[in-house]
Amino acid sequence: MKRFIGFIKKEFYHIFRDVRTILILFGIPIAQLLVFGYAIRSEIRDAKIAILDRSHDEVTRQITNKILSSGYFLLSENLQSENQIEPALKRGVVKEVIVFENNFGKNFRKEGVAHMQLIADASDPNIAKLVTNYTRAIVNDYVKKEFPGMKMPYEIEVQPRMFFNEVLKSVYMFVPGIMALILMLISAMMTSISITREKELGTMEILLVSPLRPIQIIVGKVTPYLALSVINASVIISLGHFVFGVPIKGSVLFLMTETMLFILMALSLGILISTTSQNQMEAMFKSFMMLMLPTILLSGLIFPIENMPTVLQWLTNLMPARWYIVIVRDIMLKGADIFYVWKETLILIVMTFVFIGLSVKKFKNRLE
Repeated sequence: MKRFIGFIKKEFYHIFRDVRTILILFGIPIAQLLVFGYAIRSEIRDAKIAILDRSHDEVTRQITNKILSSGYFLLSENLQSENQIEPALKRGVVKEVIVFENNFGKNFRKEGVAHMQLIADASDPNIAKLVTNYTRAIVNDYVKKEFPGMKMPYEIEVQPRMFFNEVLKSVYMFVPGIMALILMLISAMMTSISITREKELGTMEILLVSPLRPIQIIVGKVTPYLALSVINASVIISLGHFVFGVPIKGSVLFLMTETMLFILMALSLGILISTTSQNQMEAMFKSFMMLMLPTILLSGLIFPIENMPTVLQWLTNLMPARWYIVIVRDIMLKGADIFYVWKETLILIVMTFVFIGLSVKKFKNRLE
């Protein structure tokens, strides 16, 4: 028994001496709990809206103030005509446009009925349903509190309309997100084990004595996976379009170009992980922890980024999948071109060059 107790003590010493084991046992569960707790939110907060007020009377101003003071919405812009509605939604900043009819207040007080329209960006159907339901609830609450004793059944008819996804199919939201997740994991994980496999097999010495430069070795590692990942992306897009019926309103060529950029970025990230790992197991573990969970939780794939705390919103800027998901949704569902997604494209380009540069630098240090 003493020998057995001594063996148990030795195992405890071994565990507490290994920082990576302590991180897996305590750090990862705590981090997952915090991220899940803050990222998974079913309510909306600070959703940006636009207002087209054709009436400009006291009632529309009161309703607008009540909506904006609720804490759920922020006014992004005031529109002047219907022609500005689609471009405002297409830019991806505005989640909902509220339209008041002409003589809104006059119709409401004299006839007891007034009409307002809610036009939501349904490329994310969950957010679209939430913002319209919240707005309708606020308007109904306004009517009950402002006209409690009126005999006439005062009513504001709210007519919701969904842009870019009229029937609110959730598959329209998930297919672009799943594309980002699959391409990120396959591209990055496959390349992350490439250099570490050379080390484990003992063939790294052959590369070291070859006339190839580090950048040539890295590009040589990336090129086959780039070609295979492009084929994989084509299959995914075809399945999404022909099997699940997800439309491609924008240019297919532009969509494939952006997809190739994202794949190249993911491959570069995989090479960076590979150059900083000692073996294949370590490389796969880093890829899984650094890519899969953050991509699912912090990219906007499932949970709206606007609902997250400010710190997590800043952290999502480092998630490459976040920008690619925006690009794919805008191209496929909104028919956007480079003028609408130039910022996201530029971010992916910068990330690609940063990852390639760091990979070359780490590879040089390892050669030395």
